[in-house]
Amino acid sequence: MERLYLRFYALEAFIAGTLLVFMVLLIFLGGVARVLGYPLNWSTDFATAFFAWACFLCADIAWRRNNLMAIEFLPARLPAAAQKALRYINYAIISVFLVYLIVMGAWLAWTSRARSFQGIPEISYSWVTASAVVGGVLLLVTTVVKIVNEAKGAPVSSVAGQDVI
Repeated sequence: MERLYLRFYALEAFIAGTLLVFMVLLIFLGGVARVLGYPLNWSTDFATAFFAWACFLCADIAWRRNNLMAIEFLPARLPAAAQKALRYINYAIISVFLVYLIVMGAWLAWTSRARSFQGIPEISYSWVTASAVVGGVLLLVTTVVKIVNEAKGAPVSSVAGQDVI
């Protein structure tokens, strides 16, 4: 199972990186085309969609690697048991928020299914709003993995760059 998780993690990182590169290329291409007198209206719409998906994928990668911003000044001064309790409280708050994000993201994707991009009328805007649902699910899975690891007594590190598996 851990091997599958690592492969999925690598795929997620590859997709996120690819989306970021495509986003930059599309914005650059759109700017150059506009200067040359041939504006590509669809380039901004695709770049926006790629950005939304990349944001959620990158948020999951950062959460898994403990690379999100954290204020450790006060928690570091607490006893180990209090630090552990505080982490569980944080995980619970994060989980509730992510469940809300998934539910409301699904509702938003459903209600925006008839809306299309301004420059790409053939594609539904739900493809962008679905990124919140998928991202929320990925972040929730990462949070559950963190909770399970904490319950198993696995060492918890706030060191940036350390993957949570």
